Amino acid sequence: MTLEEVVGCNITDKKMDTVSQALEELLVAAQRQDCLTVGVYESAKLMNVDPDCVVLCVLATDEEDQDDIALQIHFTLLQAFCCDNDINILRVSGLRRLAQVLGEPTVDNSEPRDFHCILVTNPQCQPLKCQALKDVGNYCEESRCKNQWIPYLSLQER
Repeated sequence: MTLEEVVGCNITDKKMDTVSQALEELLVAAQRQDCLTVGVYESAKLMNVDPDCVVLCVLATDEEDQDDIALQIHFTLLQAFCCDNDINILRVSGLRRLAQVLGEPTVDNSEPRDFHCILVTNPQCQPLKCQALKDVGNYCEESRCKNQWIPYLSLQER
């Protein structure tokens, strides 16, 4: 391994950690301001009604979801819609971490929320203003410049 490869890997790892942290901060801020839509079907309904208010689509899977054909079809359709409407998209792994970040109750008898698709909205009347939104948006834009249209992040358990 060359010096450039070692330094490049370290910079990339730090960038991913920074973006992962920014994503977590953004999701918490959006949830506090009621600018979050959780669930594949709920997200599809919102994008059908008001796609202009959506600023980020987070598609989350873990290894056990890779064989879920229905979920993959939904993701393909959501990704196409987001690309057509200039909505930033992030693919992430770490559903458990998303549940922790968004304060999912761990009560066994309640139906768990579907964290496979999360939309961050930015209503015109009260825009969501936070550095985390800018950081995540910049990361998505940088990825598109590198021809990586749907960037991927791995959320780490803490």
